[in-house]
Amino acid sequence: MTNNKIERIRLENVTKKFTRRIKKDNKSVLSRVINFFYPKENKLEFEVLKSISLSVCSGEILGVIGKNGSGKSTLLKVAAGIYKSDNGVIKTNGSLIYVTGFGQGIKVKLTMKENIYLLGAVMGLSKKDVDAKIDQIVELSGFKDYLNTPIFQFSSGMISRLGFSISIHCLEHHNPDILLFDEVFSAGGDIDFEDKGVKKMEDLIKKGAAVILVSHSLDMIKKYCNRVILLDKGKIIEEGDPQKVIDKYVSLLNK
Repeated sequence: MTNNKIERIRLENVTKKFTRRIKKDNKSVLSRVINFFYPKENKLEFEVLKSISLSVCSGEILGVIGKNGSGKSTLLKVAAGIYKSDNGVIKTNGSLIYVTGFGQGIKVKLTMKENIYLLGAVMGLSKKDVDAKIDQIVELSGFKDYLNTPIFQFSSGMISRLGFSISIHCLEHHNPDILLFDEVFSAGGDIDFEDKGVKKMEDLIKKGAAVILVSHSLDMIKKYCNRVILLDKGKIIEEGDPQKVIDKYVSLLNK
């Protein structure tokens, strides 16, 4: 962790709304109620994030936990600029990269090897750069025997694992200032893969990256995060020491 911390990302009172369109159908009771209150629009607007404020400095890891649907992934996508916030201010200082554990960008008709070169190019690496990293990417993924196999033959867990392996090695090339990790170990990760992936993340953090980590793995959150926030229905309901926030989350789950 760096001694002289630099604030890399700040969110101030950020709100994000989505609109759910409702198909007009007077046969159901729900539809009749909705049509009564929304006779012209036939759509419902709901807040996914509600006045979120947070900041992360260089060399710091902020963990984000909460139930499914609490707004965790939306928070990262708003911070990354993938979604536009409806209200509030988002300030970033330095280069930012968003990494998801759901195989983003992988093309199922291409082979594993073809995807490595394609995603490497998308992330700004030359063919020569990928040539130098491909053995490391394959080793981390653990899929050496599948290099020339089309991705449609992979399980969802394998795709997630491959996507992370490609992304994390490409990140080393760019040395970003801000890293947003969205459930990068949520599928397909065994203990050995997780340990290797975390080691790669640690190397980037030691270089001064600010990290926001969304994960369902409470052990990982406790072990690696400096601070944690707990989201519930789009609001931060607890923030601070990892163990304290995790205890609050567990009590919420047990209700």
